Amino acid sequence: MRVRVLYFAVLRERLRSDGEEVTLPEAATVGTLLEALATRHPAVGALRRHLQVARNQAFARPDEPLAEGDEVALIPPVAGGSGATVREEPLDVNEVIRAVAHEGAGGIVTFTGVVRRESRGRRVERLEYEAYGAMAEARLAVIADELCVAHGARVAILHRVGRLTVGDVAVVIAASAPHRAAAFAACREAIERLKVEVPIWKKEIDEDGEEWVGLGP
Repeated sequence: MRVRVLYFAVLRERLRSDGEEVTLPEAATVGTLLEALATRHPAVGALRRHLQVARNQAFARPDEPLAEGDEVALIPPVAGGSGATVREEPLDVNEVIRAVAHEGAGGIVTFTGVVRRESRGRRVERLEYEAYGAMAEARLAVIADELCVAHGARVAILHRVGRLTVGDVAVVIAASAPHRAAAFAACREAIERLKVEVPIWKKEIDEDGEEWVGLGP
């Protein structure tokens, strides 16, 4: 059978490709595919312990079977969040405020993430964000729905992709609830979950070079 493999961020750069078609045995699993890719591409083998895998836009275990025509994405560590929409255009916090405002909201809490000048002791020149767009937006919608159930809050999130310079807004989040405590809790949990669950990657370009944030040693 044949499956389509997608590469993002550091993998896309190291392989100089955003994807390829791979032929596998009929009984192949996600783990089988990873073994084949690690053999074919040393970069995959070197990064394998950092990677997650998505099959048809849902995270998959190594023992999960594959089928003809599946889309498989190799997901490097993510760094940064989003909400219901990922876009290249500049963001406006008022858009997410309008999305969650309603007559029953006694409090609306917002978070705005801005590109700062210094990071990890180095002077930042710009950031470059990349996303697995369809999966990112689907995952963001799930997070917003789960926060609604957990906190009784409406949540809206926008994340920007592409090249951003110091002072640009990278992410905006708004959470509304009848009481302020729930709105604060939902907004805080939204950004924390986005940092680890949503396939959006950040490359940091500074005076000493460039690095994909979150990859680790």
